Amino acid sequence: MTYEGVLTKMQTEFGNPIQYYLVFENSFLNVNQLLNKNIEINFVGYQCLNCGKKKKIFRQGFCYDCFYSSAAVGDWIMKPELSTAHLGIQDRDLAYEEKVQLQPHIVYLALSSEVKVGVTRKTQVPTRWIDQGATQAISIVEVPNRYLAGITEVALKNHYADKTNWRKMLTNNVEPIDLIAERLKVENLIPTEVQEYFYSQKNDLYEMHYPVLHYPNKVNSLSLDKTPQFQGKLSGIKGQYLLFDDGTVFNIRGSEGYVVTINV
Repeated sequence: MTYEGVLTKMQTEFGNPIQYYLVFENSFLNVNQLLNKNIEINFVGYQCLNCGKKKKIFRQGFCYDCFYSSAAVGDWIMKPELSTAHLGIQDRDLAYEEKVQLQPHIVYLALSSEVKVGVTRKTQVPTRWIDQGATQAISIVEVPNRYLAGITEVALKNHYADKTNWRKMLTNNVEPIDLIAERLKVENLIPTEVQEYFYSQKNDLYEMHYPVLHYPNKVNSLSLDKTPQFQGKLSGIKGQYLLFDDGTVFNIRGSEGYVVTINV
């Protein structure tokens, strides 16, 4: 069977294991059902997720023009501490920024390659952790806007990583750590204006189990620009990656905006 469409990040369903879905305009695919099966991925072209034009993707599924104009990819997305909607100050589109920034946000510790600190909207729990390939995650604070979450993350970056080592995550090279005990260490590290939001007793440790038959010892990343046609046997899904039995890994989210056909 052949599926064709524009790649967007896989939709997920929390369970044991996590369920993954590739969703196209006219069809969808439960990727878990493809484990231990051969699949073929063919690159067809590009389609910007913002303007819909068939223009080369620059970053995050957007063409160059949209990446530098759309409110959905402002600097405050990657750097929450730059959020200004709580002050009524516009970056690119104040209405959009108020909608996204002025809602409950979580600062968390997650275990993916090592303990990392991160920020997400409350509505994205546990999706954000699944997308990162975290095996465990726990909330530190819940704050009313993105700015407060951002300054908390900045304070904790001095003590924890803020990015996932994707190679370690995909080879499952992760040291076990007690995140509940780790959370108690950060209370005195967070900014004064966030202290009242600190979770000290809440038992909200999440554990994620991924559909992986076996982990590779080494990984090689598939780029559709360099390798427009690929075929392999699917051995696992973790984060937003497809893992193949020859060590090839394909980052679906990193390929958003690419038009593909998938033969299964």
